[in-house]
Amino acid sequence: MIDIQNYIDGTLRAPVNGEYFDNIEPATGKAYARIPDSNEKDVEHAVAAAERAFPIWSGMSTAERSAILMRVSEGINAKLDELAHAESKDNGKPIKLAKSVDIPRARDNFAFFATAILHDENAMHDMGQNGFNYTLRKPLGVVGCISPWNLPLYLFSWKIAPALAAGNCVVAKPSEVTPMTAFLLSSICMEAGMPPGVLNIVHGYGQSAGQAIVSHPTTKAISFTGGTSTGKIIAGIAAQQFKKTSLELGGKNANIVFGDADFDEALKTSVRSSFANQGQICLCGSRLLIHRSIYTKFRDAFVERVKALRVAPPHLETSQVGAVVSEAHRNKIEAYIELAKEEGGTVLCGGKRVVPDAPFNNGYYLEPTVIEGLSPHCRTNQEEIFGPVVTLMPFDDDDEAVAIANSTPYGLSSSIWTHNLNRAHRVAEKLDVGIVWVNCWLVRDLRTPFGGTKASGMGREGGFYALEFFSEPKNVCIHLPRIE
Repeated sequence: MIDIQNYIDGTLRAPVNGEYFDNIEPATGKAYARIPDSNEKDVEHAVAAAERAFPIWSGMSTAERSAILMRVSEGINAKLDELAHAESKDNGKPIKLAKSVDIPRARDNFAFFATAILHDENAMHDMGQNGFNYTLRKPLGVVGCISPWNLPLYLFSWKIAPALAAGNCVVAKPSEVTPMTAFLLSSICMEAGMPPGVLNIVHGYGQSAGQAIVSHPTTKAISFTGGTSTGKIIAGIAAQQFKKTSLELGGKNANIVFGDADFDEALKTSVRSSFANQGQICLCGSRLLIHRSIYTKFRDAFVERVKALRVAPPHLETSQVGAVVSEAHRNKIEAYIELAKEEGGTVLCGGKRVVPDAPFNNGYYLEPTVIEGLSPHCRTNQEEIFGPVVTLMPFDDDDEAVAIANSTPYGLSSSIWTHNLNRAHRVAEKLDVGIVWVNCWLVRDLRTPFGGTKASGMGREGGFYALEFFSEPKNVCIHLPRIE
């Protein structure tokens, strides 16, 4: 058993109360590590360390901060295999997915923001003979970052990298379900020469450690990715203290396939966008909308491809679908599959547990599931399942597709498949979401804004949008008196 430790003031520490809870490997259903059950006392130590470090870190030049963050990026790259195996063991995802997506993107997040601050510029507004204004952007101070379990190091770095690059000191909490790569990141930061207290990582439950970070009067901003219900609680606490908040929450994304789409490309990518990471990505296309003219053909081909996906322990090179993250989450997904049947849906494939050979026979495996025959407004099509479950719905024209896509409380992302450029622009403009992919999925440019509308959150991450969130603009007005 590995004892995970908190990273506070540049050192690894046990929780103040000495309490731990088990870290379960989804692939086997067995505990393999212990996680600190940290509370407000640990958070208090972390915040105090961050406060002490802030004058040092914010006082560095951008070039000095950039160099340290680049060394963190290089450290992640040097330990890519180790981190990928840890991510797979913690989360249940195939190792090859962690190697090709999760860890490289964490590495690139640090590199991107390390270099972005070297190319920043301040606005200047000329008032003619009266003088001019210029705008400074100053770091906020101590900020809190709370990340989810589905893409653990990737989304952890997506928050802390811009916060640190902007000159803030961070108190961060990774998900208590998948803490291992954040723990390993602690050593990488120490090796990179990051000053003590600049980044502090506190492990534990959301209702104790997480809430203490959000409620602490010293934290000036909170960046959170997770469930919408938790986001509402955080927004309420932060509002009382006038804290800046960035909330990236749930999604119920529509993947819209028009009759003129590239059939093979749309089919291949739709399978991936439906079931990548066991469907546990907030951007997964969990509602597949298919034009009626190709509905039967596309449905049958889609189901055939899904049936061929191999559900297997994540360490196997042939594994395409690993274990879902926990027993409780598997139970939730199975409950939604039963709900879909009650609501009149037909399960075309999947819906059952998979039991691999020992020692993986107690892991949390589910067959990828495809369901049709449901109303767009039923609970199955309105609520976020966050698992390997996709519903199919036909539509007759552009307006109907848009209406179905926009019918949920969520508005994170959508995909459009069409060769008609006019349709692509028109439908993209009408979709009430933060991100639209045309003839692709999950193609990311780190410079672009990331976030959603409605119950999918508030604020935007990515590029200079993130750097702006983690800083405060200050206008300086210079009056030029007339010289007679």
